[in-house]
Formats: sequence, C-alpha cells, structure tokens
Amino acid sequence: MAHERGGAASSAAAPASEEDALFIDLLHEAPLSGHREPRSIVGGTLYCILLAGYAAVAVSAPWIFYLVPDMIPPLLCSSNVILLVLTGIFQQYWIHQVRKVRLQGYYDFSEKLKRIARLPFATIASGIALMLLIIVWQPLGQLLSISLLLRIIIVVEATCAGCFMSLYLWHIHKYNSLNGHPDILRSLYSALQPSSTLEDRRYYDGRLSDQQMALLQYQRENIHYLSEEVLRLQECLSKYQRTDVGSTPQADLAHLLASRDQELRALSAEMNQVHSELQLARNLIDEKDSETQRIRVSNNQYIEENDRLRAILGEWSARAAKLERALEAERISSIELRKTIAKLRGQTYKEQNA
Repeated sequence: MAHERGGAASSAAAPASEEDALFIDLLHEAPLSGHREPRSIVGGTLYCILLAGYAAVAVSAPWIFYLVPDMIPPLLCSSNVILLVLTGIFQQYWIHQVRKVRLQGYYDFSEKLKRIARLPFATIASGIALMLLIIVWQPLGQLLSISLLLRIIIVVEATCAGCFMSLYLWHIHKYNSLNGHPDILRSLYSALQPSSTLEDRRYYDGRLSDQQMALLQYQRENIHYLSEEVLRLQECLSKYQRTDVGSTPQADLAHLLASRDQELRALSAEMNQVHSELQLARNLIDEKDSETQRIRVSNNQYIEENDRLRAILGEWSARAAKLERALEAERISSIELRKTIAKLRGQTYKEQNA
C-alpha cells in the first residue's frame, strides 16, 4: 500500500516538474534588486572607435590630403565641430543610461557616472576653444605650423576623451556585475533596515532631499514591479486552480503571493516613512528660510540706522568745521586787535614823552 502511494506520488510529481520549474526563478528574485537591468556598453564602445579613427585621420592628414595641403586646417576644424555634435548626442544617451541606473537605486553610483559622462563633451569643447585661440594668435608666432598644432590638439583631446569614456565603460561593467543591494538603501533610514547611526546625520547635508527623492522613485519602481509580479502570480494561481495537477504548485504559489504581498506592504510603509521625512526636511528648510529672511530684514534696518547716524555725524562734522573756521577767524582778528592796541599805546607813550 505504501509502495502504491509512493508510486502515485512519484507519478504525480513527474508531470508537475515542468510546471514547478516556472516558479523556481521567482525564489531567487529579490524585489529590491532582482529586476535590475544591465546597461549596454555599445554606445561607449562605438564612441571610442570613433575617437580612435578620428585621431588616426588627424595623425595621417598630411598623407591623406597631400594633394590639397591648404585644406587640412579647415577640414580638421570642421571635423572637430562635427565630433562635438556627435559627442553631445552620445552624451544625451549616456545621461539617459545614468537616469536608468538612478532609478534602479544606485544613487551614489549614478552621481559618479553623471560627472564622468559629461567629461568627453567638455574635453572636445576645450579642444575647439584652444583651436580658436591658435587660429587667432597664429599670425603673431610662427614656431610651428598651424596644421601641426591642430593635429596635436586633436590627438590630445581624443586621448583624454577616450580615457574618460574608458572609465565610464569600466563603471558600467562594474554596475552590470554588481550583486549587492542598491546603495540608496544604505544612505537613508529604511523601514526594512535598522537605522544604526544614520539617525544622527539624517539632515546633515543638503543632498538629503535629493537622496530622498531618488529613494521615492526607486520605491515606486519596486512597487510597480511587485504589483506586476502579484498580478502575474494571481493569474498563474487562477490558472492552476482550474487544473487537477495537484496541490503542490498551488501551495507554492500561495506562499509566493503571501511573501510578495508582505514585501509590497513593507515597501509602502517605507515609502510613507520617506514621505514624512521629506516633509519634515521641507519644513526645516522653510524655517531656515524664514529665519534668514528675518535676519535680512534686521540687517537692512541696521544698515538704514547706520546710514542715518552717518548722516548726522557728517552734519555735526560740518558744523564743527564751520565753528573751527569761525574760531580761527576770531583768534586772528583778536591778534590783529592786540597789535593795533599795542601800536596805539606806543604812539601815546611817545607823545607824552615829547
């Protein structure tokens, strides 16, 4: 009897093995990082190939355009402008990639990538500015030919831009090979993790609101992902409930649905917590702004009072100067009067003696 039950169980498990395999991958999917999409490195690779070809053309320009050597500087300048336009187009694509990385919860990583993604365009723009300076000041100095100087600038800017792009591709490869949780969860207080020492620095720097907005966007992506997972699992559950395959897939599916629903509720609670923290941060910023406004008003009042006192002091200084001039005039007239009196006394004394 036991052998019959064992055989029946093995026969029931055999057809259900393929159906159970549908849910094996779900067990290994983490809701916070399991649906992370790798970023493509095709655009950066094409740009590096473009830079290498451009530098090669610049180096071999005297041999390529040996029939028209006078056209080398205009062609190099025009091609550099075209490279600047192409770099701007590639930069928009890289910024779009950085936004995708940010939505996956890698805030610090995306900030680093954003700074690196803007360096090639700045390098090419600096090279064009240096070309313009050389063309403008070229009549004043003839140490090197303008064609050679332009080719040196192109090689240097292509090398620098290629180095920056290689660094960007290395970071993208590092992102594609990441296995850990997003760094945005380590930078802010989370309902799913203990706060540890993060509570003391929750409002430490000005990037907190930006980080909270990134965390909100990340949690919205997770909630959307988990909602789709719940809907998909509910459809699978309803499909398996209409079959007579057995109770094992339904039990596994119910367990997965319960875990996904619990995770969704935890994420909703965390999102509400972040909303409240963001509101508190905004209130603190408003209080600081109002206090700054009061200080500015008081400062303006002090400035007006200081100007008024300076005006009064200037007026009294003018009056004191007038009084000093009048006193000096009186002193001079008194001295002259004394001299006149002394002269008259001398004449009177002479008349009496005579």
